[in-house]
Amino acid sequence: MAFQVVRPVNYDRLIDEAAADPEQNLPYWAEIWPSGVGLAARIARTPDIVAGQRVLELGCGLGITAIAALEAGAELLVTDYAPEALALCAHNAGRNVGRAPAQLRLNWRDAAQAAVSPLTDPFPVVLAADVLYERRDIEPLLFLVEHVVGPGGELWLAEPGRAPAAIFLNAMQERGWVRESERCDGPWPDPEDNRKGIVVSIHRLRRAASG
Repeated sequence: MAFQVVRPVNYDRLIDEAAADPEQNLPYWAEIWPSGVGLAARIARTPDIVAGQRVLELGCGLGITAIAALEAGAELLVTDYAPEALALCAHNAGRNVGRAPAQLRLNWRDAAQAAVSPLTDPFPVVLAADVLYERRDIEPLLFLVEHVVGPGGELWLAEPGRAPAAIFLNAMQERGWVRESERCDGPWPDPEDNRKGIVVSIHRLRRAASG
């Protein structure tokens, strides 16, 4: 699996702009994270996860997972809070797959915005890679997932072992979701991530058919 991905040139400027953001939405989208690579690799190995299905991605970033999902035949809608992320995701998808996913600008940390978003028709598959950075991410993501994953549907979550992810996963199981997990240890595009020995966990969370 080899993708050609365009990234922002001036990352320092993005950091400076985030400092002036009252919500402190840091430009996580501008990095290539191991979780996105791991989830993309999992989809590439087993394309029937998404093939021929309506799929939603939460936090598309630069489009690594989106490219894999489109290649596998997903009918894909991507979301991100940053318009720059949506633009680069579309560009990178077009460059690698020849088509772009549908897009929706959405800050799912804002529960009020998520509640009135156009995401009213639940999806059978939802993808999310490295979306749980801080404790404040947990409750909004729980709220949104309950609304966007349909009965019998699945959430595929990739994460590198941050504490908020463990809290989220426990909460999902308490709500009756069934979890299967596997580990992916790279190799990663960034040599520094390989040096650190980063391991990504990929979780398949299945909702009850009557949920």
